[in-house]
Amino acid sequence: MNDKKLAEYKCDTNEAISLKVVRFPEDVDDDSTTFHPEFSHQVFGDDEIAFGYKGLQIQLFYTAGNLSTLFKVKYSSKVTEAFDCVEPDDVEGKIREIIPAGFTSNTDDFTSLLEKEANFKPFGTLLHSYTVHNEEAGEFTYQIHKVEISCPGFREYHERLQTFLMWFIETASFIDADDDRWDFFLVFEKYNKDGETLYATVGYMTVYNYYVYPDKTRPRVSQMLILPPFQGEGHGAQLLEAVHRFYCSLPKVQDITAEDPSENYVKLRDFVLVKLCQNLPSFAEDKLLLGFSADMVQEAQDKLKINKKHARRVYEILRLRATDMSDEKQAREYRLEVKKRLFGPYRKNQRELAKMKKCLRPEELVSHMGQMDTQTQHEELEKSYQDVVEGYRRIIERIATHA
Repeated sequence: MNDKKLAEYKCDTNEAISLKVVRFPEDVDDDSTTFHPEFSHQVFGDDEIAFGYKGLQIQLFYTAGNLSTLFKVKYSSKVTEAFDCVEPDDVEGKIREIIPAGFTSNTDDFTSLLEKEANFKPFGTLLHSYTVHNEEAGEFTYQIHKVEISCPGFREYHERLQTFLMWFIETASFIDADDDRWDFFLVFEKYNKDGETLYATVGYMTVYNYYVYPDKTRPRVSQMLILPPFQGEGHGAQLLEAVHRFYCSLPKVQDITAEDPSENYVKLRDFVLVKLCQNLPSFAEDKLLLGFSADMVQEAQDKLKINKKHARRVYEILRLRATDMSDEKQAREYRLEVKKRLFGPYRKNQRELAKMKKCLRPEELVSHMGQMDTQTQHEELEKSYQDVVEGYRRIIERIATHA
C-alpha cells in the first residue's frame, strides 16, 4: 500500500472526536452544540492521529446532568486485508480504556435517557449560588456544591465526569477517589424544561488535603475544568473564590496552593486573590507605595490563607494600580521593586558561576559564561518585567469591570 493511499486513512483525532452535553433531544443532531478536544495525545499518541479509517467520527455525548453517555464510532471505509496486512487502530478499545462501562451505543436509547434527567439533583452541600446575565437569553442561576466521595451515586458520576480531563488538560490523570483526603467541588446550572427545574454540569475542581506538621492541612488544587460550552463566562473565578472562602473558614488550614498550575490558572488565581485582598488594611493604597511588608504577609496568611509568594504577586498588582506611571519617580520605584524580585534567579546563576569557576576547565567555563553575559541578562530581565506588567494590567482591567 503506497504512502499516498495510507495517508487517506489517517484522521486527526481532535477533529474526529465530537463531544456534546445534551439537554434536549434536538441537541443530538445540532452541530452548534458540538465541541472538540484540545488534546487527544493521552489516548491516541503524540501525533494525535487514528490510522485505518476514512471519515472517522467518534461521538461522545453526555446528558447534561447525570452525564449518561453515548459512545459511537462511525466511518465511511476501513483498511482491509487487501492492504498488505495493515491493521487499523483499535479506536473503540482506546476510548473504552478511559470511559466507564454503562454507556450506550444506541442514539434512541440515549435520547430516552434524557427523560430521566428531571430526577438528577446536584450532589453534596450547597456552598454558593450566583447569577450570570446574558444579553440575549436573560438570567442564569448557578450553584457550587462541595461533595464527598461517599455521597450516594457520586463515585459513578465522577468516573464519567473525569473523562473530560483527558481532552482538555494536557497532563491529566485520573485520581484515586478512594483516598478520603480528596475534596470535590462542582458547578451546576439550573435550567427549565417543560416547567421543571433541571441541572446541567458546568465544571468541577478536585483538591487534595496535605498534612502540615503539627496540626494543619494544606489544600492543594489538583484539577480544575470548566466544560467548553461554559467557558469565558466567569465560572472559573466563581468556583475558585468559593473554594478559597470555604477553606478560609477552616481553622486547621495553613494555606491554599495548586499542583503544577497552568498559565491560565495562575491568571485566574491572581484575579481572585487580588479581589479578596484589595480591601485588607495592610494593602491600602498609602501602604502599597511604601513597599512589600511583613504586615501584608501576615494579614494575607491569617485572614485569607494566602502564602508569602502569592501575597507578593497580589502586592505587585495592587501597587501597579496605585502607581501613577506618568510620574517618573513613582514609575521608576515600581520598576525597580518588581525587577529586584525577578532578578532572583539571575543572582542564583551568578552564585553558581562563582562555584563553577573553582572546578571547571577554562573552555567549559567559557560556554557557561556565554549563557549568562550581563547584556543578555538585562535584556531578559526587561522582557520579563514588561510581560509581568502586561499580565498585571489585564487583571486590573478585569477587576475594574467586576467592581
